[in-house]
Amino acid sequence: MAANQDRYLEVSLAKRGVTCTAKLLADRAPLTCAAVWDALPLVSDVYHAKYARNEIYALFPAFAEQEPPLENPTVTPIPGDLCYFSFNGTQLGSQSYGYGTGAGVDAGTPVIDLALFYERNNLLLNGDVGWVPGIVWGQVVEGLDEMAAACQDLWRNGAAGETLGFRRA
Repeated sequence: MAANQDRYLEVSLAKRGVTCTAKLLADRAPLTCAAVWDALPLVSDVYHAKYARNEIYALFPAFAEQEPPLENPTVTPIPGDLCYFSFNGTQLGSQSYGYGTGAGVDAGTPVIDLALFYERNNLLLNGDVGWVPGIVWGQVVEGLDEMAAACQDLWRNGAAGETLGFRRA
């Protein structure tokens, strides 16, 4: 991916019919941006965070040829940040997470978490494992208010049947 070429993607909640546009931060997280861009489109069940507060995310099987290093890391994402996390199934396998069967969370299997933070006051601290730094690879540039309202609806009314999708704009 050329560092001087801006790239954008659409992030959507399909059932709610809401989409926002994000700019890839290729100058700050080039390896992560390239891995995600090459894997698009990506769609999976959406979850609302239990620990990080104002976050929605989807889990995917590992898609990069080589996992990106922790470039452009944060533990305090701001509204509109898109973050990339890499876990193994053992890290997310606790029953307390509530993924159950079929979510692709199996011991020893890499799991990629692509997240959208939609409001302030987030802290990536998990009671089971401690600090969980994420790679900030994108920033919402259009439609965050509508997406945040849909995320609040997801929090209040549930995520069942909803998907989070990422595709090239």
